[in-house]
Amino acid sequence: MSSESVEDELSAPSDFLSRMRHTTTHVMAQAVNEIFPDAKLGIGPVIENGFYYDFDLPRSLTPDDLEEIERRMTRIVKEDLKLNRFVEPREVARQRCENMGQSYKVQLIDDLPEGEEISFFQQGDFIDLCRGPHIESTGRIGAFKLMSVAGAYWRGSEKNPMLQRIYGTAFQKKSQLESYLEMLEEAKKRDHKVLGKQLGLFMNSSLIGPGLPLWLPNGAIVRRTLERFIQDVEIERGYEHVYTPVLAHKNLYEVSGHWEHYKDGMFPVMEIDGEEFVLRPMNCPHHIQIFKNELRSYRELPVRYAELGTMYRWEKSGELSGLSRVRAMTLSDAHIFCSEDQVKDEVKAAILMIEDAYRRLGITEYRYRLSLHDPKNTEKYVDNPELWSKAEGELREVFAELDMPYYEGVGEAAFYGPKIDIQLKNVLGREETVSTVQVDRHLPNQFELEFIGEDGKRHRPVMIHRGYLSTMERMISFLIEHYAGAFPVWLAPEQVRILSIADRHNEWCEALAKRMNALGLRVKVDARSEKTGKKIAEAQIRKIPYMLIVGDRDIENGTVSVRVREKGDIGPRPVDEFIADLKAEADARGLPDHPIASV
Repeated sequence: MSSESVEDELSAPSDFLSRMRHTTTHVMAQAVNEIFPDAKLGIGPVIENGFYYDFDLPRSLTPDDLEEIERRMTRIVKEDLKLNRFVEPREVARQRCENMGQSYKVQLIDDLPEGEEISFFQQGDFIDLCRGPHIESTGRIGAFKLMSVAGAYWRGSEKNPMLQRIYGTAFQKKSQLESYLEMLEEAKKRDHKVLGKQLGLFMNSSLIGPGLPLWLPNGAIVRRTLERFIQDVEIERGYEHVYTPVLAHKNLYEVSGHWEHYKDGMFPVMEIDGEEFVLRPMNCPHHIQIFKNELRSYRELPVRYAELGTMYRWEKSGELSGLSRVRAMTLSDAHIFCSEDQVKDEVKAAILMIEDAYRRLGITEYRYRLSLHDPKNTEKYVDNPELWSKAEGELREVFAELDMPYYEGVGEAAFYGPKIDIQLKNVLGREETVSTVQVDRHLPNQFELEFIGEDGKRHRPVMIHRGYLSTMERMISFLIEHYAGAFPVWLAPEQVRILSIADRHNEWCEALAKRMNALGLRVKVDARSEKTGKKIAEAQIRKIPYMLIVGDRDIENGTVSVRVREKGDIGPRPVDEFIADLKAEADARGLPDHPIASV
């Protein structure tokens, strides 16, 4: 990957790039101020992949306005205006902003702590309250583009005025901007919300509510197939499956500590017959109760409980998105209860299990993050330095023994312990946490878990939280975009569509489909009296892996004319041979060589 790669810029923008994007927000504000002299300025920070600025304007912006703002920005860049910083006392700075009619800037000054330096930056005649930093002059700004306009409440509160937020992006080189825009176009084609509708995978209903998706038949097939894969792998690796309820007494989460740390992200308490219940936001307290149901011997450890457990979290409405951000989610969850000397081996086994799944799914763009606590933040994290030191040290040793590269993220741990997060890159190059492995000595203490050791005494087990393939919602949203809707054979909702050339071929096609369905293959017949070309085009839109075109000669010879999604027509194949190869490909549950397509 070259140093000019857009992915490099997205994952780790340089200090210069960040300062350049920050300077570009000032150039945009200057351009807007030229068009709307009475514009009130909000804030204009750098964000991932670009920047934005909030404005209080006399009218709504149009696409033509964005073009005019861009033209003026280009002129300001060419003028190569120097950015000069100056500092003023609080009252002088406040008066300056009042004189300029910048009431939002006055609010910002009023909220600054006493004694904090108040600085402005000036380019030409334009002055803006800002801490910085910036580049030396506007002429050093590279390629930029304004992307969109959206509404945004001042300071994120619905009680405040609605402002207009202009989003933009900027790169040091035009080639980088062009690559980024091309990536955005490709991402649009792969958008799981668009493909989800096109392929009949999921939907939402206003009567049911936002963030509560409904799985349509095709989506249910993908989900069920992935769930069966997960459960089969877990059974092979010694996990025991359990079922637990989706709600519990509020007291359960008070004991675990989740109520203290996560109550704002939970659904409201339900009062029934004088008792308080909560929809669960996680599964671990439930699994703890199962482990505590009987006293175990060290000989029985590790105990591994797994569940496709549905959870409910009150995500903000503005953050909900298709399947990737929802309020009801089903996690491929597991909790391992083990002795101290088993911790590292269990963590290693969980990592290797995840690695195998990624290989089968064709996922290659990911990296490991060791998520650590912030020792300065005793409100967010359990205040037990010895606990943190031991657990974090163990996970570093795991990476060393597996010889796996990783990076550390301070402040990314769970409140009860450090974790290994597997960060996947989505189609926009952004990283998302999908799979996790967490070491936890806190919850076993909270619930007073015990087992009988080899010495006949009671000991405290260690608990390992393992999220295998994230939630079904997030993983499938990722896979839709990863495959651009063209699922591999084992996951495809419809693996084969048989196309009859004429009505007289329908009976033979139906018998073939019945035979294949009996083998567990997902096959449908298109027996409509339509032209074959139209049938092929519609099957291609549905991204079906294989099409079998059947005419007189095929029936006479016992063959099928095979059309492959990625390669087109590959000619006739004996029916028995095609079925055997398709069955082998589907049963492999991965991305093996395609025996059918390779012919």
